[in-house]
Amino acid sequence: MGKRLRVLFLCTGNSRRSQMAEGFARHYAGDKLEVYSAGTTPEPIPDETIAVMHEVSVDISGQRSKGLDEVPKEVDVVVTVCDRAAEACPFFPGSPRVLHWSLADPASAQGTPEQVLAAYRSVRDRIAELVRALIDELAPPS
Repeated sequence: MGKRLRVLFLCTGNSRRSQMAEGFARHYAGDKLEVYSAGTTPEPIPDETIAVMHEVSVDISGQRSKGLDEVPKEVDVVVTVCDRAAEACPFFPGSPRVLHWSLADPASAQGTPEQVLAAYRSVRDRIAELVRALIDELAPPS
């Protein structure tokens, strides 16, 4: 097997959207890709993020929020999953491909606990679609 592509999911807090994307990418791609996520200002991962991923049988309970200093500097693909991260996306050496997914922030959801979880689920399901499409492009089935 040749060199695996390195994919970085970047968000502001690395606590919700980028964690979900990392979890799905690891789940769907297996060992075909090296997958990372980071935040420009990392925050703890809320229970809701872990819970909605568990609902779809993706365990991210072992993941943790990381800053840019904790992930490789040289990656092949950078995916920003929030508008603020896209605006503040740092320079990465080697001219990686940069993609932007403008996803709603479930942290801004208000209402009952069930309404908040519904917002998390909606974002989770969209991320799952986008990650599957990205993996199909980067690491098609052999």
